[in-house]
Amino acid sequence: MDLGLKNRVALVAASSRGLGKAIAWGLAKESTKLVICARNKEVLEHTADEILLQTGVTVFPLAMDLSNHEEIDWLVQETMDLFGRVDILITNSGGPPVGTCESVNEEDWKTAIQNTVMSAARLSQAVLPSMVKNKWGRIIHLTSVTAKQPMERLYLSNVLRPAVVGMSKSQSDLYSKHGILVNAVCPGYFLTDRVENLIQDQMKSSGSSRDQIISNMAADIPINRIGNPEELANFVVFLASEKASYMTGGLYQVDGGFVRSIF
Repeated sequence: MDLGLKNRVALVAASSRGLGKAIAWGLAKESTKLVICARNKEVLEHTADEILLQTGVTVFPLAMDLSNHEEIDWLVQETMDLFGRVDILITNSGGPPVGTCESVNEEDWKTAIQNTVMSAARLSQAVLPSMVKNKWGRIIHLTSVTAKQPMERLYLSNVLRPAVVGMSKSQSDLYSKHGILVNAVCPGYFLTDRVENLIQDQMKSSGSSRDQIISNMAADIPINRIGNPEELANFVVFLASEKASYMTGGLYQVDGGFVRSIF
């Protein structure tokens, strides 16, 4: 199936590893022009080289901090200087630290708000003028199943992920008339560094083995396994494509059936 993504310009946030990397890889397979970003320059450049070797697509890695407003402006301007536009934006950030209502402090809140909410807001604001001008765009906010189903010890995520969903819905209402489709995607458990951190936290708090915790996680998922990042990327790439031309304002779970709600 031709997804109509060849030569589109995509900016994928927090994409040196994990789900962001998988999405960047999936877009590259569709011959999308890519800019990827993350804090760690060495890891980021290694990811860009990997994608180039496997797909033949040149990827521009820009090391920066998504919690910094000026660096976000710089990132988008660099993308504009390279390609003249941004067609696809994937917002993404590392999840807030594990914690409870009692354990998180003021600095935890400030950092989590900047990384989880404000990075998505600032990136969106920076790319929208280009998309409006060209009357075409896709903004996909990567959130978490905690936006629909709060999880134990993920207090900050439970509070802040729904805020990103509200942002996504508001943007879709405002900008769909300009040909810009905005959606949010809620990943469940995938084999990433983030899930590994959750596993390590549970090992410390429960005394259980890594294998036992993974087995317990899988037992809560109707498909009965943790996902592969490529499985999430496949859906996000479709959502970014011409084939998803009547999908906007949505909140989509890619979680193996983990979330039990019907809405």
